[in-house]
Amino acid sequence: MARIRHIALLTKDTAKLAEFYKASFGLKEVARSGEPTEHGQAIYLSDGHINLAVLPARNRREGIYHFGMEVEDVKRAAQTALAAGASGGTPELPRDGRFAETFVLDPVGTRVDLSLGWKV
Repeated sequence: MARIRHIALLTKDTAKLAEFYKASFGLKEVARSGEPTEHGQAIYLSDGHINLAVLPARNRREGIYHFGMEVEDVKRAAQTALAAGASGGTPELPRDGRFAETFVLDPVGTRVDLSLGWKV
């Protein structure tokens, strides 16, 4: 069975929002990626079960951006979702170090990342 493994939030101030989740709910910082820019830096938090990706908004609306499912077989999960009404995604799995191997858009347009799990 697939499991929800991460939720991604977009924000104008990644450090401030990450600090909020650490102070309010005891989440632990598990990784940062990329060099800090005027838009902030991606900060990854976890409660030990589900990861929270705090990502720079980069002129996008702040709030929930997408969520990620951990699956046993990424290609098969994508094919199953597409057959059930999903769209989008990528034809090839990226090799650039992202946590998600691919994604689909559910029938209402919500992005769902598909991965074998985070390796942090």
